[in-house]
Amino acid sequence: MRLSTTLTGLLGLLPTALAACTREALLASAEIYIAAQRTGKTDGLKLASNFTYRENNKVIDISKGVLGSTALVLDTNRSTADTVACASYTMLISSGGAKPYILATQLRHDDGDPSTITMIDTIAATTGSLFFNAKKTLGYIQAESWAPLATADQPSRDLLKKVGDAYLDMWTDKNAADTIPWGTDCERVEGSSLTKPCGASLPHGGSSQPNAMRRYVIDEVIGSVDVLCAFNSLGNYPDSHEIRLEGGKVKYVHTITV
Repeated sequence: MRLSTTLTGLLGLLPTALAACTREALLASAEIYIAAQRTGKTDGLKLASNFTYRENNKVIDISKGVLGSTALVLDTNRSTADTVACASYTMLISSGGAKPYILATQLRHDDGDPSTITMIDTIAATTGSLFFNAKKTLGYIQAESWAPLATADQPSRDLLKKVGDAYLDMWTDKNAADTIPWGTDCERVEGSSLTKPCGASLPHGGSSQPNAMRRYVIDEVIGSVDVLCAFNSLGNYPDSHEIRLEGGKVKYVHTITV
């Protein structure tokens, strides 16, 4: 009953913001997605007639994916919003149960209607994925601060995209790492592996295969870019790279790789 009431309340927020993809509407849709993942049921989602569900870079039936078949007890979740692309990004961690998960999900919407979902695009890491340890990752994530940045401190959309691309280009471009504004106190969380500072021990080319299938959610208010991709430089791995800038410098890097 409590979950049903919550869903009804969230749905009620959307009609007031349908004229544009506002942060409030996009984040309200993300909350509905999170509620659906808690139940493993998709009834409360408003899906477009041309809706696509993609999991680990493959289009599949939503009923056969982690969203439509698995109810998760979530330890934490966090969402960002891209009002230009009419999209959002949500990270979810479920560390308990027989099969723990860390999910990286982008929602895409009809232009001007963030209540209607055209695509749910998920990287679903679980036991056996790269450096996977959900409880350890949870500890790192909960120690971070992802508060909105003051308006004067928000990086431009162009800078965020350039940093996201440069990070993924490091494996093929020997100069890419040197173009990234590394913060001296930045932290890199790759699965359950923590590197501080995150500008240390970086690749400088060496692979002939670029990381492809890049899909972006850019949030200037949070100072973040999330890129879902096929991490082809090391193998055809479904992957999410999320980066936050503070003061124009990289503060956090999160990777979720299957």
